[in-house]
Amino acid sequence: MRRIVVSTYVTLDGVVEAPHTWPFRANRDQVEANFVRDLLLDSDALIMGRETYEVFAPAWSSRTAADDEPGSEGFIDRINSLPKYVASTTLTEPLEWNAELISGDVAAEVAKLKAQPGKTILMYGCGPVANLLMQHDLVDELHLWVYPIVMDTGARFFTDARTFPPLKLIDTTVFASGIVVLNYKPGPAK
Repeated sequence: MRRIVVSTYVTLDGVVEAPHTWPFRANRDQVEANFVRDLLLDSDALIMGRETYEVFAPAWSSRTAADDEPGSEGFIDRINSLPKYVASTTLTEPLEWNAELISGDVAAEVAKLKAQPGKTILMYGCGPVANLLMQHDLVDELHLWVYPIVMDTGARFFTDARTFPPLKLIDTTVFASGIVVLNYKPGPAK
């Protein structure tokens, strides 16, 4: 059985929306670059919601290995080559960027993917799809990349605290940039 890891950026006040617009732009050092690359290389598929797909697909599909940042060699080829599963009620197939549409019962379809042999299934971003997967006990690990900023407004990860499972801290990684990655194991849904 495969594991599902949700990895997302979040501000101190819980905002997850549009991290590419946040005023805090840390320079990624080699330790952080290795962490990002290793997480992706340990995966053999990506899951994302429509909004993440619509941002990622045009941003990454046109890049080549020559665009890799120093120390991140292999990242672009890997992200472009992995199969992607996109949960959406509004998109239609065919999708680009090696992506397949998941519609209908998203939790059931993701459970089928998880039951297949393979490596980790990685999910970037954490909107409604990540919340749904958390509520159905499908997420094995949650990586919160906590940025040392407060945004005040914007979409938040925890859309319904009443149904969100308890979390157990299993690891903490601190980067020179001030970003802290908190790795949690979700418990059974409430």
